Amino acid sequence: MAAFTFTASSLFGSRITEPLTLISSKSPSMLNFKRTPIIKISCDYSCLEVKDIHYRPPGTQINLLNGVSFSLPEKSFGLIFGQSGSGKTTLLQLLAGLSKPTSGSIFIQSYTDDVKPTQSPKSLVPERVGIVFQFPERYFVADNVLDEVTFGWPRQRGGPQLKEHLVLNLQRAFNWVGLNGVSLDKDPHSLSGGYKRRLALAVQLAQVPDLLILDEPLAGLDWKARADVVKLLKHLKKELTILVVSHDLKELEELVDRSWRMEMGGFLREEHLVV
Repeated sequence: MAAFTFTASSLFGSRITEPLTLISSKSPSMLNFKRTPIIKISCDYSCLEVKDIHYRPPGTQINLLNGVSFSLPEKSFGLIFGQSGSGKTTLLQLLAGLSKPTSGSIFIQSYTDDVKPTQSPKSLVPERVGIVFQFPERYFVADNVLDEVTFGWPRQRGGPQLKEHLVLNLQRAFNWVGLNGVSLDKDPHSLSGGYKRRLALAVQLAQVPDLLILDEPLAGLDWKARADVVKLLKHLKKELTILVVSHDLKELEELVDRSWRMEMGGFLREEHLVV
């Protein structure tokens, strides 16, 4: 199968011809080289912080979530498990901005290596959250792989720099999920179960989210596809912060950095995963 290369002209019909060039106004003889002082390297990091979230659907008198709080450091793999109907998917929808909590806050906080906040917390922006629902292939809308991934991308707006940025993100997403061998003209519905999940991930990763959320990522797959997805997630956790809701604890155990049990009534408590 022929390899492919993403270009801005192939995706947007534009042509970018000017390379980036670093120019110095001084000749080599005029450049002065100074000894660089030793600088202490900072080990700052950021965390997803969820603080005392309550959620009551409009028009009801019952909370689906009650006092949910947890913290997930960047490039960590978090797992939420528990009985069906306990509120796990509801929490994911709040994190993705599909619903708003009745009370509480969701934000990104930066810390120094001695766990001191470095700046004011920033709200988690929904546009910076990628979410893959259970059985995501049911929501494919395009007739080919390329259109599926770029559905909703700007076609006319934005200059060459923006378009080139999107192209690079798309190439990176395909590299991350292992779709480089798949033809861009292929019908998404004709892919195997495992490759459909890869494509669903690529759709979200093309925008390089701050948080990737997965709802039952192994559901409905055969043993080989499940193993492939687990291997893929192991790679992705090196690049992204990932939060998963799943009943498949044994297969995901080796990936998990932090885990929580959602109890009936929407109460979340941290629990070390033992399977």
